[in-house]
Amino acid sequence: MLKFNHLFNTLVLLFPIFTYASFNVGFKQINLDKVGSRPLNIAVWYPAKNSGETIAISDNTVFYGSRVIPNGKPLLSNNKYPLIVFSHGYGGSWRNLSWLAYELTGQGYIVVAPNHPGTTILNRDIKQSVQLWQRPRDLSRTIDAISIDEDLASYIDMNKISAIGYSLGGWTVIALAGGRFNTALFKQDCMTHSNLKACELVSDLGLDNPELNNSMKDPRIKAFITLDSGLARGFTPQSLKNMDIPSLVIGAGIDVGDMAVELESGYLQQFLTKSLSTYIVIPDAMHFSFMQVCKVGAVDLLNKESEGEGIICQDGGTRERTEIHRELSYLITGFLSKIFLNTAD
Repeated sequence: MLKFNHLFNTLVLLFPIFTYASFNVGFKQINLDKVGSRPLNIAVWYPAKNSGETIAISDNTVFYGSRVIPNGKPLLSNNKYPLIVFSHGYGGSWRNLSWLAYELTGQGYIVVAPNHPGTTILNRDIKQSVQLWQRPRDLSRTIDAISIDEDLASYIDMNKISAIGYSLGGWTVIALAGGRFNTALFKQDCMTHSNLKACELVSDLGLDNPELNNSMKDPRIKAFITLDSGLARGFTPQSLKNMDIPSLVIGAGIDVGDMAVELESGYLQQFLTKSLSTYIVIPDAMHFSFMQVCKVGAVDLLNKESEGEGIICQDGGTRERTEIHRELSYLITGFLSKIFLNTAD
């Protein structure tokens, strides 16, 4: 298994990842199909002109947020901006990766992130959550929506689209990029690895529904990144081998008890084409290290609400979460910059 190593990190740090100047970050929301059967609340971060008041988003008693210019005017550039679509984890929301969206926008990307109905913190509707195949489609619909947005469509390079998914969002972007899930394979694997969190979610996510065996690929995706992905072992080895776009698979080295990195992200690494895929395990990261930075006292506050919930704010080593995030930013921005700087317009 390829673990995170100092040589690779050094190469990433030396790579000229800060190709773009540092941009001000504009922010808007798109409410798609509000009266339909699957409405999407989509968050959008984009490079903006330095005008207008800023507000804090994703900031609450537990997590630090970031300051953005609401509905700010987009910043005109000589080149169009690459697009990144985000997918959050089970029971999360677009806010969980808002810190990363802010960082990437500051380097010249436009980032879009929907809340997936049925699997967000404020929407656990079982009728929606069991339609897991809708998650990749949510991302395709999000790309469709931003591609015709009257404010931003003309600023986006639609030939440079990537996807980043955390936890269940990792499964989502793999399916979006061409991975084929097989319910029979998943069921069989859970007989051997029943301790995995994924195997406890069969009823909640409809993981035995044959609809999941269909292709959910969106050919517009040119690269993808997974952050401590779950449900990986349901993807067929052949479909992973057939994926012909670059990927960055990042796992958390310290298991929270039911998401061993060797059995999830490590499974992907076995079959993805080595020349196109990079696999890195951050030794002192836990599953929740990929979420926002927690405020002082957040662990106690969460544990008072629900015993054990404070694990969301815990990391596995001596480093602060801000340091882990800094490492993630270098790795992710370096990976994306290398791909899209070498992609012909």
